[in-house]
Amino acid sequence: MASSAAIKSEKAAAALESGALSGLGHRDRGEGGLAAYERRRGRGAPSNRSGRFEREFRIDADDGWGSLEALQNFRTSVQVERARTIITRNESPDIAFDRSINPYRGCEHGCVYCFARPTHAYMGLSPGLDFETKLFVKEGAGALLERELSKPGYVVKPIAIGTNTDPYQPIERNHRAMREILEVLSACNHPVTIVTKSALVQRDIDLLAPMAEKGLAKVGVSVTTLDPKLARLMEPRAATPEKRLETIEALSNAGIPTAVMVAPVIPALTDAELETILTRGHARGATSAGYILLRLPNEVRDLFIEWLVAHYPDKARHVLSLVRDSRDGKLYDSSFGTRMSGTGPYAYMIGRRFDIAVERLGFPKARAKLRTDLFRAPLAEGAKQLALF
Repeated sequence: MASSAAIKSEKAAAALESGALSGLGHRDRGEGGLAAYERRRGRGAPSNRSGRFEREFRIDADDGWGSLEALQNFRTSVQVERARTIITRNESPDIAFDRSINPYRGCEHGCVYCFARPTHAYMGLSPGLDFETKLFVKEGAGALLERELSKPGYVVKPIAIGTNTDPYQPIERNHRAMREILEVLSACNHPVTIVTKSALVQRDIDLLAPMAEKGLAKVGVSVTTLDPKLARLMEPRAATPEKRLETIEALSNAGIPTAVMVAPVIPALTDAELETILTRGHARGATSAGYILLRLPNEVRDLFIEWLVAHYPDKARHVLSLVRDSRDGKLYDSSFGTRMSGTGPYAYMIGRRFDIAVERLGFPKARAKLRTDLFRAPLAEGAKQLALF
């Protein structure tokens, strides 16, 4: 039985959706549509709505005097986070890993559909524009990881990176937290899986290629669409589709097992590209493939509706209708086992199309497992000091 909070959330989403769709004809009059959205050029979220834990709800509103046009664009700021631990554990039964690392909070790529956006609400910030402009970097990520891996009784299993925010987002060029982490994992032969939509991962081929040769590394590259215009609107600061295909090729040529990830599949917007993306990825050397159906948890739901109405008003009703058809009548269903792929006829069709394409292209049905028997725990700090003598 659904909780009262969940029912309230669904009713609020339905009210926002109804209001947004009923105002389609006014989208060019500065009432929250494209006119207001233009001032956020280069950003994915159309607004900066308060997070779900805040006592007060705030959103920009035009007072009729062009006030929205006077607001400044959001600039990227980076704050240092002094984390106590770096490895996050999970017990989710429908994902293939039990531990992960997120070097950053927030993501400058600005993907409007990103299911990680709601995590910014835990910081007292908006999952909207704050998520892609107010970023956090975990200071001393490499040292933190060394400390955790050197603990007595540590049991080795692959660490997943990029499962929440992208470890190769633009600020990685300067902060190099991901590079630090990879250097530690490489030095102690610890297995790692990475998911990214950035070409910056090519910088670390010098570490990843030797690890892959030992059976310690795999990379997945997400390709949402091959349409550069759509990608620019939907993922404004991520690599272009062609750059992602080039990245698959570069990684594969270096001997690194690389997957092409069609994620997310967006009903009536990107779903027609499923087979083409898989084909292009396979041609560039991808050795495995995967897909995830669009997920709209918590605040992502409202942000996506706003974005959809602003940019694709003629498709908005159809897209949301298909989302509901694949989510048991709701815009999101978090049930384990189906949250990644959905349910119902539409979701079934996407799954079968994927299966047929994968079989036709010759992708293996089972993915190669990474080795865990080569791990050498790094020396604890005390042992390092003794080693000097």
